[in-house]
Parts: sequence; C-alpha cells; structure tokens
Amino acid sequence: MRGFSLVEMLIVVVVIFITTGIGFITLGPALNQQHLTAAYNTTLMAMRQARDSAVAERDTYLVTFSKASIPNTVSLTRESTGVVVVTYQLPKDVTFDNEPGIPSSPTTKPTTPDGFGSGANAIDFGQGIGAGGLTTIYFRPDGSAQDSIGRINNGVIYIARSGDLYSSRAITLWGTTGRLRGWRLWPSGASNIWRQQ
Repeated sequence: MRGFSLVEMLIVVVVIFITTGIGFITLGPALNQQHLTAAYNTTLMAMRQARDSAVAERDTYLVTFSKASIPNTVSLTRESTGVVVVTYQLPKDVTFDNEPGIPSSPTTKPTTPDGFGSGANAIDFGQGIGAGGLTTIYFRPDGSAQDSIGRINNGVIYIARSGDLYSSRAITLWGTTGRLRGWRLWPSGASNIWRQQ
C-alpha cells in the first residue's frame, strides 16, 4: 500500500533512459569538437615548444610529424644529443588529413593557407625549396625554421576528422621567423575559404 506500483517504476526507468539518450546525443558533437581542438592545440604547442627550446637552449630542435610508423604523432628531438624529448599523439578520431574540398591554389582565390602548397599533402613543409611534402622541421637557435640542409622551411600542416570537411584546421609556418598561424575552413557561397584563427 505504501510502495511504488510496477507501472510507476517503469515510467521512472523510461524517463531515465530518455534523459540518458538525449545526453549522449548532445554530448557526441561536443566531444568530437573537443578532440579536434585538442589535436590542433597539441600540434601548435609542439611546434612552439620546439622553437622556444631552440632559442632558449641555443640548440637545434627537430619536429617530426608522422602518419606512418606511429600514426598521427608529433615528436620533438634535440639535435645535439639525438634524444627524443617528447612525443605527442593526436586523439584517435583526428588525423593529419587534407580533406577533399579544401582550397588547392596558392594564388587564385580561394587560396591555401598563406598561399603555401596546393593542399595535396596533409604534411607539406619545404614550400619554395622544391616540391614540398617535407615532414620534419629544424628549429634553429635564431628562431628560424629550416630543412635538413639549412634552407628556409615554409609550409603547412592540415588536421581534420576523416570525412568531415568542415572539421579542417591548418597551421602555417613562416621559416624565416618561425612564425606560426592557425586557420579554420569555412563555407563561403559555392566555395570554401580559410580564415585565420
């Protein structure tokens, strides 16, 4: 007489399941966005850390991006010792990825970020010194970014969730100064454009 009936208990259980389902539906996109932001920030931070360490310690630091041996990692190595200082792993659902549909011209609008490359390579350093496609940056004690034989190394790296064009982010590197700039892809009429973050 003083307890709950079976019908009342079933109603409470159904309400709990519905609330939980709504929570998962709204939480999924937020988690995806958080993973993408974490991957972008990790990549940008690793590059800044290498440059700052090179300047502060008067040594050369290498930043190596990998899509193959250990997928979607960024490693920092101190050149004088050959020791890998730290390796960062991107979240599993985010990769170094140049999604189809990103701008592919360095000169005709809409252009690639800072006009670097053609969007053909996800990791595309070495712009202006060959075909591009380099995956290692050497940050020197003067703050510049170079390739393995001392040429100024400009370039871009793309980050996205596979199959999600508008999750695309990019980071450009100006080799002379070691300056880094972040970009995000936005729809603009019939095309897509990169906007600086």
